[in-house]
Amino acid sequence: MIRNKRVLAIIPARNGSKGIRDKNIKEMNGKPLMGYTIDACIKAGFFDDILVSTDSKLYQQTAVELGASAPFLRPPHLSGDEAASGDVILHAINEMKKLGKEYDYFMLLQPTSPLRNEEHILESMNLLFEKHADSVISVCPYDCKCYLSVEIAETGELKTPDSLKKQIRRQDVKSGFRINGAIYLTSVPNFLNYGNFYSGKTYPYFMNPFDSVDIDDNDEFYLAKLILRDRAGTS
Repeated sequence: MIRNKRVLAIIPARNGSKGIRDKNIKEMNGKPLMGYTIDACIKAGFFDDILVSTDSKLYQQTAVELGASAPFLRPPHLSGDEAASGDVILHAINEMKKLGKEYDYFMLLQPTSPLRNEEHILESMNLLFEKHADSVISVCPYDCKCYLSVEIAETGELKTPDSLKKQIRRQDVKSGFRINGAIYLTSVPNFLNYGNFYSGKTYPYFMNPFDSVDIDDNDEFYLAKLILRDRAGTS
């Protein structure tokens, strides 16, 4: 609980990742990947429940061993590639309500963002209160290199677009921010009303690119592993 408000952490961790087999429990520096997110939630210290939403009994057991709660399994229709995250969230909220647990806010924390830590979680929660926001979503900077996009002709030749012929300088290309997938925070009534994190008064929580690594393939897994190892001071 924080500021007399009950808060639920939802960690979605379905089985069946195509990019990396059993990605959410794959060991990274001696710890299952989802363990980094569970640890961050525990250290943040204000969640009333840290829920892992999964369709796997193995993932369920691992989550409990790591200190989270996993009192139910997702049904098959919420476990495939086509399952919408909004439906997964609603299922989690409703299942916890059946257990007599209701919340003012929830934070969706994907286990594929292991460099997001307790400080990020606390700061995003405080930002929501300070701004009297409906939602907070984490973002990071990006340097768009779309002006370097090219096509390959059927002959195998490079088709050079006019943008490159104009010799655009890198420093003249606009940069911006992107959603990094690490933190999605909103009130339960707001989500039940709109079904998303973007309606209402939404503020960005800024994170740096290193902490924003979102693991989708082996290269990103290896990058996150190296960064965490470096920060821990181990070889």
